[in-house]
Amino acid sequence: MNRTISISPVLKDIDVNAPPARAFEVFAGCRWWPKSHSILESKSPQVAVTIEPKVGGRWFERGEDGSECDWGKVLAWDPPKRIVLTWMLDGTFQINPKVVTEIEVTFTAVGASKTHVSLEHRLFDRHGEEGEKIRAAVDSPDGWPGLLRAFAEAASA
Repeated sequence: MNRTISISPVLKDIDVNAPPARAFEVFAGCRWWPKSHSILESKSPQVAVTIEPKVGGRWFERGEDGSECDWGKVLAWDPPKRIVLTWMLDGTFQINPKVVTEIEVTFTAVGASKTHVSLEHRLFDRHGEEGEKIRAAVDSPDGWPGLLRAFAEAASA
């Protein structure tokens, strides 16, 4: 008997002291991404995380030795309002193109100089039995909550 697994998305919000165009630019620029969150197989120190600014663009990291690791693709590119990315990491944070989840980030103006940023990481059910594990990891303090704080600090600077 096949069992349908339904796993709720991770929903996170943060207010950023920057207008939407700046918040979008900083988020998509990924310079705020912590080096501690590298998954390069070569174990080379991370020098960059990149989101190519177009639908179909790559989301990847590059190491000092030139090695690259694709994390996902851009599904929607609508600056400064919205970006949707695929994410191809499994429950052990290794690349696995067979278990693709989605991350949608929206940027909403709050007055003239603030932005409300909402993130939804969804489709964990695609991981099957590992889905709850990966959801819990990205919802932990070192997951999206910490990543969004690092992003907000960079955008507000």
